[in-house]
Parts: sequence; C-alpha cells; structure tokens
Amino acid sequence: MKSLGTKITIASTEDLERAAQAFLQAIGSERLIALYGSMGAGKTTFTAALCKVLGVEDPVCSPTFTLVNEYRLPDGDLFYHFDFYRLKNSREALDIGLYDYLDSGCLCLMEWPEVIEELLPEETLAVHIDVLPDGTRILY
Repeated sequence: MKSLGTKITIASTEDLERAAQAFLQAIGSERLIALYGSMGAGKTTFTAALCKVLGVEDPVCSPTFTLVNEYRLPDGDLFYHFDFYRLKNSREALDIGLYDYLDSGCLCLMEWPEVIEELLPEETLAVHIDVLPDGTRILY
C-alpha cells in the first residue's frame, strides 16, 4: 500500500470541508482509499464532509450494516463507501463483489480495511486518522 505523503489537520467540525478539499487535492487521481482509525476517530464524519465537497446530495451514513453505500456524484460518477467492521473474514467481502467495486475506476473509500487487507491491491492508498488529546484529528 501507498501512503498519503502529507498531513492534514482537522481542528474542529467546522474545519471538515477545508480538510476534505485538501484531502482530495492530496489524493489526486488515486481511487482506492483504505481509511484506518479507531472507533470514534471520525472516519464516517470525514467521509460525509468528503461527499459534501464532491457534491453528493444524498444523505451520508455509515454502511456498517449494508457494508457499502453508493453515492452518485454530480458528473454521474459513483463513489463507494465501505465499512468492513462487521465482517468476520475477507471471504465475506468477496461475496459482495469487492473486486467489481475496486476495479470500477470509481472512488472507493474503505473503513476498517484491516479486515480485508490481504485482498487490497498494492496501489491502495493507506490513510490514517488519529485523534489528538485536544480533539484535533490528523489525517496522514
């Protein structure tokens, strides 16, 4: 896996859209994003901000029970948001057609990628979100 190569600070919820714009600029043409972070780190909240910046009009929620949410971008492209937290093994990801999504050329953001790491292509971008003692988040 590749790394983001930069650090993006999220000072507060009011700073999320700016951070999402900086993130999009930092990832460039990368389409496979593995988002690592502890429970409550803000992975889904950041994804919602990312969707807003991308122009998604649908409500954004965690795909914890559906495993994947599909959002349509204004240009017609799709954005796939995964949450692998509930999976017992990587075989379950294959059962939902993981490679069809990953090979689609669409932006794929995956929460809890630890569960399926062995299935992820080497071009996947590993992004971490950490919470500092003051509540600030760092994406790197």
